[in-house]
Amino acid sequence: MTTSEHRRLFLSVAVNSTGSAARSWSWPGTRWNRFSDWDHYLRSAQLAHDGVFDIVFVSDHPALQRDNSARPLHSFDPTVLFSAIAAAVPDIGFLLTASSSYNSPYNLARRLATLDHISGGRVIWNVVSSFNPDIAANFSADPLPPRAERYRRADEFLEVVKELWLSWDTPQGPAPADSVWNETTARRIDHHGEFFDVAGPLNVPIGPQGHPVISQAGASHAGVDLAAKHADIVYASLLHKQAAFDYQAQLRTRAAHHGRGPDEIRLMPGLTVIVGDTREEAYRKHEALHGFNGEDGLIADFFKRAALFDIPDRLDPDRPIDPNLFSYTEDQDRPVGFVRSFAELTAAEEVTPRQLVRRVEGGHRLAIGTPEEVAATILQWWSEGAVDGFNIHIPVLPEGIAEFNRDVIPLLQASGAFPTAYDGSTIRERLGLRDPRPAAGASVVA
Repeated sequence: MTTSEHRRLFLSVAVNSTGSAARSWSWPGTRWNRFSDWDHYLRSAQLAHDGVFDIVFVSDHPALQRDNSARPLHSFDPTVLFSAIAAAVPDIGFLLTASSSYNSPYNLARRLATLDHISGGRVIWNVVSSFNPDIAANFSADPLPPRAERYRRADEFLEVVKELWLSWDTPQGPAPADSVWNETTARRIDHHGEFFDVAGPLNVPIGPQGHPVISQAGASHAGVDLAAKHADIVYASLLHKQAAFDYQAQLRTRAAHHGRGPDEIRLMPGLTVIVGDTREEAYRKHEALHGFNGEDGLIADFFKRAALFDIPDRLDPDRPIDPNLFSYTEDQDRPVGFVRSFAELTAAEEVTPRQLVRRVEGGHRLAIGTPEEVAATILQWWSEGAVDGFNIHIPVLPEGIAEFNRDVIPLLQASGAFPTAYDGSTIRERLGLRDPRPAAGASVVA
């Protein structure tokens, strides 16, 4: 919950490539190659601003994916992209992804601090440790480090970056008589750790929101601990309401272990949205997004993708799925989050493959149906306190954002859960998050 008396819903929207649907590049009436057009991303951000979304989110993966039948999910560098968008789109927050495994703390701290100044305090850094060997191959001949090492590095990386962000006080007040800074206003951090040796200070002063907001999507024990220690926003794959409550409790317990309060983290899992005038129309759109003419195609596609989890392709589509099929280990190389969320859902409910394909899309919970049904899906978990908001995944961009603005946003606003205008001068203020500067320890009222 926020520190304000009136708790409100937070929404971000992902603006990756041509949309969350793999074949969104070929959707009728759209330009297939818009993923390489900067105006496409600008238009998506402008539409998100029209809908009063709190945040636009760009994930990142510095490697060209191997499936060339799907849209290239990541192309433009998010930091450069948002630098341009920040000059054209006011108010909205910019959540960008950058790897702690394939960056250096000083350079990344400097780039993000610069963008935070340019945007007036609207930057959120989504921290990833990178799990794909193809990324490793683009940076060196060394193999991808083991998961435990990647998380130790991520923890130290975050410690260094946060120290750097707060190492040079914002110049203010009357002009000094002689020196512009000294060792008390621009402080060396002198960090010496397992992975990094960094002297500091950063050559960018403290920004308008103290420092950028931090987000993470931890699912393994190490990931949850990293999120609980450092993150202000947590994006996660959560498919069942009780799993969301359990995850929230785990996150808060670990946050308390690190000396943080229970209200210092905003839980905003992913939610894919497909809207139609009727539920049947939404179902037909869902099938068409995958290139199918019926539900059987969705089921076959599920079995094809489930092969990644070693699930057999001869399951009865109308018999409940055995949750033991979704097995994972904490030290596996592939991400834990999506597998864990499937295991939690199928353990909590008897779900058949036929039912599952209408509840999950792209590894995230699916809200499908009429505008009223989609709005009710969003409000249910939020109103009961399971989440603070959602990261909305739109199958086809940018048209899908305009559709969501027209059909769903007014219902959320009419409920009193979502605002009709922007408030707060920074994204940190809007999210009701604590100012990280030592002299400003009180929570901000959103």
